[in-house]
Amino acid sequence: MSPLLLTLYLVPILAIFVWYIRSRMRRERASLLAAEEAIAASMLEPPSLHPVIDIHKCVGCRSCIAACPEQNAHPVLGIIRGKARLVGPSNCIGHGACEKACPVDAIQLVFGTERRGVDIPLVQPNFETTVPGIFIAGELGGMGLIKNAIEQGKQAMDSVKKLNGLGKSGRFDVVIVGAGPAGFAASLGAMQGKMRYVTIEQDSLGGTVAHFPRGKLVMTKPALLPVVGMMQFTETSKEKLLEFWHGVERETGLKVQYNERVTGITKKPDGTSFEVETTKGTYETRAVMLTIGRRGTPRQLGVPGEEHSKVVYRLIDPEQYRNQHVLVVGGGDSALEAAHSIAEQSGTTVTLSYRSAAFTRAKAKNRNKVEALAAAGQMQILLNSNVKTIQGDSVLIEQEGKSIPIKNDAVIVSAGGILPTGFLKEVGITVETKYGTA
Repeated sequence: MSPLLLTLYLVPILAIFVWYIRSRMRRERASLLAAEEAIAASMLEPPSLHPVIDIHKCVGCRSCIAACPEQNAHPVLGIIRGKARLVGPSNCIGHGACEKACPVDAIQLVFGTERRGVDIPLVQPNFETTVPGIFIAGELGGMGLIKNAIEQGKQAMDSVKKLNGLGKSGRFDVVIVGAGPAGFAASLGAMQGKMRYVTIEQDSLGGTVAHFPRGKLVMTKPALLPVVGMMQFTETSKEKLLEFWHGVERETGLKVQYNERVTGITKKPDGTSFEVETTKGTYETRAVMLTIGRRGTPRQLGVPGEEHSKVVYRLIDPEQYRNQHVLVVGGGDSALEAAHSIAEQSGTTVTLSYRSAAFTRAKAKNRNKVEALAAAGQMQILLNSNVKTIQGDSVLIEQEGKSIPIKNDAVIVSAGGILPTGFLKEVGITVETKYGTA
């Protein structure tokens, strides 16, 4: 081969090789930067199901990165020194697509970490708990994604349909507790199976979704609902999704007992049925399906004046706080989202109070928003602070030994919730604390 012909072959190959190396180095720098930002912000604890990558098996093919639905919105996975890494642990919300995409089985999905355990009720593959006849589906079992929760609700109801003793006069076949995505799908499944059922919801249709701030985007995938068919959403707002669910509720005649909370579940002497006690009555049933969220009961501050009607535990509509002095308490994503969405309303003054020295539990985009608003004078941030008293037109906050009185019209407490672990244990359901295990 002549030198000229050889050159014609080698130059394009060399150019492609150089482009590949530079592209790889650029991606690795981005991955390292994302990992360093997560470490600096102490955002190292995944909120739910997440991947653990065996670097001895990983071949660095990037299949997991390409499969992650969250990757375009913010860094979750990256390649460092030729191996896949979880570079944005707090950004992982448990899709699990990475595990399925890995061609060498280098990824395992787990709950919790060595430093922070996650309480997960023990359930069988058919979603039945350690108490025969009681089933769990959705967020409580660790599956918070809408599509996953819907699928679990359907599958769990299919398992209930296989129980002996259904159709007995004088009792329900199943009591469904919770009307979030899993409970909604389970209720439609019970309706489709012509079962005698009742669905109980302590709040409103939608579960956790209904508690999102106004206009918040809900990431989901198309899902098949019993009775209804395919739910064709890929990315939509909270309002549109709830509008769809309410439309389904009207069109199908689905009945939900709203503003009713379960207070106890007792197994009856016959050993094959339960008595479900609520704030409004008692239900005898063959089976119980728990589709409640992990948030549980909102955590209160326990300070004088918290009983004032101006104190609430979630944000519904930022516009209702226009021209008001608002205090938001908390340091997680829900607190920061509430604070910056209210601060963007005209005429409002917002104070964000958090007991720790940094917002270590919130995503970078939310931290950046509140910091930018504070720098622009649109928000006051009080770290290392605690609310001491709440009065009719003011609040008293203590920060590093100093008492700070603040004019106030409304208080939003976003301090998380008390998980329903105690309730599950009282019922007899075994709860495991997962420290980085499946």
